Amino acid sequence: MALLDFLNTISPVGLAASALALAGALGLLLGGLNWRGIGLGIGGVLFAGLFVGHWTSVAGLHLSPEMLEFVREFGLIIFVFTIGIQVGPGFFATLQKAGLQFNIIAASIVILGVLTTVALHFIAGIPVPALVGLMSGAVTNTPGLGAATQVLKDSGVPSEVISEASLGYAVAYPFGILGILLTMIAVRQVLRVRIEREEADFEASRARGGTKELPAINVVVRNANLEGLELGEVPDLYDQGVVVSRLKRGEVLMHPLRSMALHMGDVLHLVGPAEKLHAMVLILGEEVDVSITSTKGTQLSWQRVAVTSQRALGKHIRDLGLEERSVSISRVTRAGTQLPVEPDLAVQFGDILTVVGAPGDIEAVKPLFGDQVKSLELVQFSGVFFGIFLGVLLGSIPITFPGLPAPLKLGLAGGPLVAAILLSRIGFLGPFVFFMPPVANHALRELGIVLFLSAVGLKAGGQFVDTLIHGPGLTWMMYGIVITLVPLMIVGFIARAVYRVNYLSLSGVLAGSMTDPPALAFANGMSTSAAASVGYASVYPLVMCMRILAPQIIVLLLM
Repeated sequence: MALLDFLNTISPVGLAASALALAGALGLLLGGLNWRGIGLGIGGVLFAGLFVGHWTSVAGLHLSPEMLEFVREFGLIIFVFTIGIQVGPGFFATLQKAGLQFNIIAASIVILGVLTTVALHFIAGIPVPALVGLMSGAVTNTPGLGAATQVLKDSGVPSEVISEASLGYAVAYPFGILGILLTMIAVRQVLRVRIEREEADFEASRARGGTKELPAINVVVRNANLEGLELGEVPDLYDQGVVVSRLKRGEVLMHPLRSMALHMGDVLHLVGPAEKLHAMVLILGEEVDVSITSTKGTQLSWQRVAVTSQRALGKHIRDLGLEERSVSISRVTRAGTQLPVEPDLAVQFGDILTVVGAPGDIEAVKPLFGDQVKSLELVQFSGVFFGIFLGVLLGSIPITFPGLPAPLKLGLAGGPLVAAILLSRIGFLGPFVFFMPPVANHALRELGIVLFLSAVGLKAGGQFVDTLIHGPGLTWMMYGIVITLVPLMIVGFIARAVYRVNYLSLSGVLAGSMTDPPALAFANGMSTSAAASVGYASVYPLVMCMRILAPQIIVLLLM
């Protein structure tokens, strides 16, 4: 009693903050427990939140619902924004290659889930308000619940009946998260997936696509038609993403310039996309196994230079005047991905440039780019907050579809994610720089998801047990399990066993198909690879729209 008396003296803000911190601490400890590598991971925070929420309700402690609501939404905003910043630079390249397949998989899960939900309505006679709540909880989609509630209000449904949607959501949500984790584990165990092999396959796929590391070859000039021709006049050289970073003539290694005349027997070190390099071999002569990458003992050198100067941001490589400075850029690394060096490529904050030239010339060009490495360790918080501001505005824009009673919105999760992807692609906007060091990105991402899950658990914990014991909660939970597992298991096993989709990418797609950040965090915990995050971000925008539209269609068709 003394403890309860003391807790009742704490301010509402302090009490809610204490409950959130306790749920986060216990949840992270719970998630850290595992058996043979299998554990709840970040999902443990949700179950700890349910426990703390139930305990505070039994003890008669009142947690501010407004504060919990704010913390839940703001935590989710931080999480999805940092995910977007992380995957943004490689998002569009992925969309052109594997993105279509990923979105077909995710859309299949959504459609199969809707069909399963409608079938349960006719088989079990579940009321429509509870039905759409169950579906939203089973697929862990809070914006879908909000859209369903709004369309129920617009349809004239009484408020006490509409509350069934929230109860259905509360009882189905916990297994919604657990079901995705079970699906990932089942696919991994049944099909005997080896994470190390999946990581290697993903990285090899990125390398073949030119999305991580650009290949390099040495080519000897055998084409007599090129004798005496300037390097800049060689067809497709420089302007197709291929760069000559070194030229060896006899025993002399030199820095190539566009104005330099080419001679038979010259050996060129070329860097660029694999298919472009093959085309250059056909033009120049033949590939040779002669190493000219070492610059030791020569007047030629190379250094990695970081772009940190505001003056360089947004400038195209062709406009930097590097030829006049007797240096060239052979590689551009952005967020861990190597980009082809094309004349119209605009440099961004945090780019790492491989600059080739004489040591003195490289030192002279460094001030142009800044090269203040310590700046890369700082978070550009002005860009973070401005990006979140733009994301919230984007998520609040109504998108009208004929026949729907209310317009669709990306919401507070979809808007910041889409904004972060676009802004990381742009790099900067006026004085705002959208760059985040990996360590800081990871820290903010973890903070956001812990806040989100803690708040969700605390809000649902007070009524969760009562609904299970004295109401139809257990029956509804069974229906929610069916809605969760049937689409995930069917599509997940087919995608892996039949179409051989990379397991780590598939895990991200499964998480994205359910718009479930905790599942993405679980998938990311299996590997340091970016495969899961890229898969998640590839399908999230489409799935979010489908998840918001689905309950509205169900209400319109069944009410």
